[in-house]
Amino acid sequence: MAEIENRPTNFIRTIIDADLASGKHQQTHTRFPPEPNGFLHIGHAKSICLNFGIAQDYKGLCNLRFDDTNPEKEDINYVKSIQEDVSWLGFKWDGDICYSSNYFDQLHGYAVELIEKGLAYVCFLSPDQAREYRGTLTEPGKNSPYRDTPVEENLALFEKMRKGEFKEGECVLRAKIDMASSFMVLRDPIIYRIRFAHHHQTGDKWCIYPMYDFTHCISDALEGITHSLCTLEFQDNRRLYDWVLDNISIDCHPQQIEFSRLNLEYTVMSKRKLNELVVNGHVEGWDDPRMPTIAGLRRRGYTPASIREFCKRIGITKQDNMVEMGMLEACIRDDLNENAPRAMAVLDPIKVVIENFEEGKVEHLVAPNHPNDESMGTRELPFTRELYIEREDFRVEANKKFKRLVLGKEVRLRNAYVIKAERFDEDAEGNITTLYCSYDADTLGKNPSDGRKVKGVIHWVSATHCIEAQVRQYDRLFSVPNPAAAEDFTQTLNPESLVIINQAKLEPSLAQAKAEQGFQFERMGYYSRDNKASELVFNQTVGLRDSWAKIENA
Repeated sequence: MAEIENRPTNFIRTIIDADLASGKHQQTHTRFPPEPNGFLHIGHAKSICLNFGIAQDYKGLCNLRFDDTNPEKEDINYVKSIQEDVSWLGFKWDGDICYSSNYFDQLHGYAVELIEKGLAYVCFLSPDQAREYRGTLTEPGKNSPYRDTPVEENLALFEKMRKGEFKEGECVLRAKIDMASSFMVLRDPIIYRIRFAHHHQTGDKWCIYPMYDFTHCISDALEGITHSLCTLEFQDNRRLYDWVLDNISIDCHPQQIEFSRLNLEYTVMSKRKLNELVVNGHVEGWDDPRMPTIAGLRRRGYTPASIREFCKRIGITKQDNMVEMGMLEACIRDDLNENAPRAMAVLDPIKVVIENFEEGKVEHLVAPNHPNDESMGTRELPFTRELYIEREDFRVEANKKFKRLVLGKEVRLRNAYVIKAERFDEDAEGNITTLYCSYDADTLGKNPSDGRKVKGVIHWVSATHCIEAQVRQYDRLFSVPNPAAAEDFTQTLNPESLVIINQAKLEPSLAQAKAEQGFQFERMGYYSRDNKASELVFNQTVGLRDSWAKIENA
């Protein structure tokens, strides 16, 4: 235990520590069991970091197991995307990938065992009738008229279900527990239903599929899982988890432990709602950079380290709470501030002509790729007579708080010279089209020799050497902190969540940017080259500072 003294602790690790100290377990064995019916989101990242992190810290094992018991909603593409997400986050599962469908034969055998013990029966109540018989939170349920069907008849009926001799929905297999239980989950829950659906792993072998609560606990036991970690909504289901394992002939009995799920501001964490956004075209797909999916965050420019750090900071508790989006953004901001090379990009350009700079001349200036890390090296910036600067960086008149370029005054160009705004042209609508400046040739890398001080610094690119790219500016997907609470969550979508800038002007070095490579566009924010577009596209990852905090405080 001395090797992991410095790791973070929480109530789950306290339980594991006690189990190892008492000799209950010699080794921890966890699992991450996603259902392949959509892409993973940031909430799943919390579970991934917890399960795989425990296995790493305790030198134990962690399985990746697909809970594939609902073939109608599952897809092999989701299976592949989940594997990619887990690997990208920096984790490796032990052994082969597991599937609940690997155990369909054994699960069927355990269902037969429950029938033989008089603990399961085939029920022909319609869904509406079953709801009526189930009772309410304040009233007990009542027994199904099929509850006392003899064992031999139930065995024959279940075999007919397996052979496809009943229609979908005509009957189900239910566990016989207690219709008067205060826990609704124990009121004779369904453990098998009929589905004539092709399965991505087992093909058409089965037309009956086990329910999650029956499958999950048995899969855990068959794999030798010691601690089955799940979110709080499964707290009551633990009674059924234990009941199943207590009533079948299986040796291993994992311990289910619940923790709070992740709720993140300005987004939704329901796969059903995320799927609705995709299907109805509110976003471009599961990997849209506005989505809270791991694939979306990756495409937006988030790094595995930043997501792992976020999961570390929010911790593991039993207390439900809403995590501020600013906490996630702070993690990527901290990561990229330290690790992202710098570059210059002008998103809303205005042309600058330096009248006292020789026409046709190109001066190659040297700029550091990172102001605090010499190991990142340098890059060349072509400096020419015609440049572009950000339109918002120039004003005809301004007060002393404006530290950029003002008519008749000076400003320093990043990694270059001091320039002075002399005059400008404008169009019929009053928009400035060209700004004419002079430059001080003696100010490269130093202050003016006469002692005058220039306080402002702005970014720029050469008008004749810059490259053009599309830049996508992203904002919160929703306009309210808790869209899930709205009657129709889609009505709270933020119409400004994506602004596309075509023909942004970028320094030429960015032509070599690799997919998913992150940069700080100086004075603008952090951006990453899109990993899908064939042309040059940069996605905004996060701004240099949390502008939303100011808005919310106001």
